[in-house]
Formats: sequence, C-alpha cells, structure tokens
Amino acid sequence: MAELLVQHITQLNTMVPGAPAIPDGAVAFEGGEVVYVGPSDGAPEAAAVVDGKGMVGLPGLVDCHTHTLYAGSRSNEFERRLAGEDYTAILQAGGGILSTVRATRLASDEELGDLLRARLTAMRALGVTSVEIKTGYGLDLETELRCLRLMALQSWPVRVLPTWLGAHALPPEFKGRRQDYVEHLVTEMLPQVAPFAEMADVYCDVGAFDLKDTERILKAAKAAGLGLRVHAEQVAHTGAAALAAELGATSADHLERLDQAGIDAMAKAGCVAVLLPGAMLYLKDEPPPIAALRAAGVPLAVATDFNPGSSPVRDLWAAASLACVSMGLSVQEALAGITRVAGEALGRPELGWLGPGSAADLVLYRTPPGEPADAASLVQFMGAHQAEVLVQDGRLIPES
Repeated sequence: MAELLVQHITQLNTMVPGAPAIPDGAVAFEGGEVVYVGPSDGAPEAAAVVDGKGMVGLPGLVDCHTHTLYAGSRSNEFERRLAGEDYTAILQAGGGILSTVRATRLASDEELGDLLRARLTAMRALGVTSVEIKTGYGLDLETELRCLRLMALQSWPVRVLPTWLGAHALPPEFKGRRQDYVEHLVTEMLPQVAPFAEMADVYCDVGAFDLKDTERILKAAKAAGLGLRVHAEQVAHTGAAALAAELGATSADHLERLDQAGIDAMAKAGCVAVLLPGAMLYLKDEPPPIAALRAAGVPLAVATDFNPGSSPVRDLWAAASLACVSMGLSVQEALAGITRVAGEALGRPELGWLGPGSAADLVLYRTPPGEPADAASLVQFMGAHQAEVLVQDGRLIPES
C-alpha cells in the first residue's frame, strides 16, 4: 500500500519526452519516491487519497535562474530606465547591481532570511518546488559566505539549489582593478565558498567580466568540483556561450546576442539555453534566436531571472507565457522549459518530470473559469496560477 495517492487528475502531464498527457491520471508516493504514474483505474491502494478531478497535474515547477536572496529596493532605478537611462550606464555609475550589493551587505542574517522565506513561500504557492538561487549581491567573502550558508539551511519552503556568482560585478573596493578581483575570486574566495554551492556562474558582458576572465573563473570552479553556468550574450556578443559549451557548462543564459557559432557549440555539447523573457521585457531587448536554437536541437529552458533590477518577475507562469508571446516558444516548449529542461539546466535530471526515479513533486491546478482542464490554458492566461494541491518530496503540503 502506498502512503499517498493523488487520483482522478483530469489531465496529468508527466513531462516525460514524447509521453502524452494521461486523462484521469494518478500518481502514488511511498517513502519520498514516486511509485506509480498512470491511469487511476490501475493505481495502488493508499493510506491517504486526494481527488484531482477537474484539475491539471504537472511535476513541481523548477525556476532554474534567479537572484532571490537580496535586500533593498531599486524602484527608483526602474523609473530612471523608463525615463531613458541605459542599464549598463547605471551599473557603471555605481547603481544597479552595486546598489543591491550595498543593501545586502548591510542586512542582517535574520533580515535576509525573512526576505528569502517570504519570496520562496510565494513561489511555492504557484507550484514551484525547486529554485536555483545565485549569490552575487555580496561580492566580498563575508557576505558571499553568509548568503550561501543561509541557502544551505534545510528549512526553506522549497528545494534551494545554490549557485556562486561572485563574478557578478566589480565591487567598489576593487574599482579599476578587475584583474585583482578575478585573482581574489579564484585564489581566495572560491576555495571557501565551493563547499556550500552546487554551481558557479559568471556574468560575461560589457561592464562586467570579459571572456578571458570568464574562462579563468569557470576553469577554477570546475576544478573545485562545481557545475558551470554562464550569463552569456545578453548586452553584447562575447563568445561566452561557445566557451560555456566547450567547458561542459550545463547552461548558457540570456542569449539575446547569440551567434550561429555559439548555437552550434551548445548543440554539440548538449548545453541548455536558459531563456529569461522578464529581463528581455524590462530591458526592452530583442529575443534570442529561438528558431535557430530549435533547428539545432538546443534544449530550451525558461526562468524568471527574479531580481530587483532587470527582471522583478516572481511568477514562473508569467515567464512561460512571455516566452511564448515575446520569444516564439510553443506551449509544450514553455511547459518543458519550466519543468524537465529546467532541471537539466541545473544538472539535476531528476527534477521536472514524473515517474520512477523522478523527484516526488506534484502540483495540481484549476484553470481559469470557463477553460478546460488543460495545461495550455495555464500558459495562455498569464501568471498567478495558484497550486490547489501540492506534493513535495512525497508529502502533501497543507499550506498549498
């Protein structure tokens, strides 16, 4: 007998490649694992049973690129950008990321923890069960370690996957000394932060770190046992996507200025393209070359890029809708992008699908009034889709 059975789900989407949605589907859990996925009439008996009639079922959503741990506000910067100021110019003048760095350094652990818990609780209410969170708002050893240690706590509402992004911007104490900061990152900071992170990331772009810096930092991170990510080809083309693929990175993210050489390198390496439509929208940018990525067979993930400046987007469903409307993804590409492919981008292939060996995360939704119980309706109607039933690590979450 299983511990928990969720049955009679009107449309169950397992997100297994090529597998059709299951009508009147069921998922059973035992010992924190998925032990059955299939039609309700073949499901095992269970100690606890939940009725999913009239609802759409999906694996727990995966937000694979966020900057969720920070303090402070940048609403004034939003107004300045609306008035015509350039994002890179604001950063180079000490605003942007550096404004958030100042506030985060000054915040106590208690304040940062309260902010993080509130944000993650709101994400879980939308059915997100796994969230990647980058550092990069400390940029000194003390604050980067504080942030990573906070992420390592086991009491967060969702599964937190920590990424070290010490190479996010040049901190004020290293102004004009980028090579000294890169040396500091590689020789002093990295050895101490590596035990607390799963991955390392570098912001390779105009006003941040160049290709040579990026290669050095990523190679050092790989030697320290970390998986690799990279912010690539956002403001200017740098060659970072091709470098990421060459070094075995699981993803290259943003990609608005991606060229064919980068696409070919990513396709050859199986490197995931993480699409961030919130940042594209807020920065009034052009979309990445989706048709060329699709034609090359590059896997497409979608994330919020949640941060207080360039993508204050907390809703992964809104990001999925925007990816369709502003970038040209299909509904099925968007759904895979916020589930299974997002897990691949994190080097966590157990996330974002349902079946033996998958994470034991299931979320059920009701579609908007008058809409069929179909996942396509969730993508069409932008954002704010609350989880009606949420199972995380095989346990029914009452707060959902």
